[in-house]
Amino acid sequence: MKKTLITLCTVALLATACKKETETGNSLHLTGTVDGLKQGKLYLKKIVDTSFVTIDSFTIKGNSNFESTLKIDHPEMYYLFLDRGTSKSLDNRLMFFAEPGNMTITTTLKEFYAKTKVTGSKNNELYEDYKKIKSRYTDEENQALSMMLFAEKMRDAKMLDSLKDRNEKLIIRRYLSAVNFAVNNAKYDVAPYIALTDIYDANIKYLDTIQKSLTPEVSHSYYGKLLQEFIAKRKQQEVSAPAK
Repeated sequence: MKKTLITLCTVALLATACKKETETGNSLHLTGTVDGLKQGKLYLKKIVDTSFVTIDSFTIKGNSNFESTLKIDHPEMYYLFLDRGTSKSLDNRLMFFAEPGNMTITTTLKEFYAKTKVTGSKNNELYEDYKKIKSRYTDEENQALSMMLFAEKMRDAKMLDSLKDRNEKLIIRRYLSAVNFAVNNAKYDVAPYIALTDIYDANIKYLDTIQKSLTPEVSHSYYGKLLQEFIAKRKQQEVSAPAK
């Protein structure tokens, strides 16, 4: 199913790399600061045809600030990369939900991802709320998996079966939580984005529930159209799949 999602993300709806413009109503004015970064380079990227494409870059020399104005026709997930040179640190990327208007990103060189604060995007604000909810279920699932490994090591079949059942219920709760969050925020583009990235393999009825709850504006937006196409593809595959 992951391959299906990747394939769908290559449809013509995917935008080409943005150029700097200042059109009223569909431009993003992005400013930011990486505290502690005195010299280096930042890259602003998005995913096009399943690959990261650079849409702007910033050379930092003494001043930790950066600024860009980009044409952006719809809310979309963007990524800010920090070139750490020869450092082996993996803390070099942060993602944020970009949308037209004025946005600000502040973070630090020492904790590039953990200290990120993004303002000016309602979709990003909602996505951060969603991630907090999701993390609670993820922590419980990781704990259950750890205990399952212990049960396997101890060859405790009864305990293992109980933990497997617990883990399956946790996954279902996480999926239902995602559906509920998307439905409750159906007037924002974050709703179809969550459906496409986090619960794309859920029962098709849940994806239908999200899609039908979207406002007309979001339904015809970038991620809204991708969700419609993805659901149609899933239904076609399920109809043509051989009976078990």
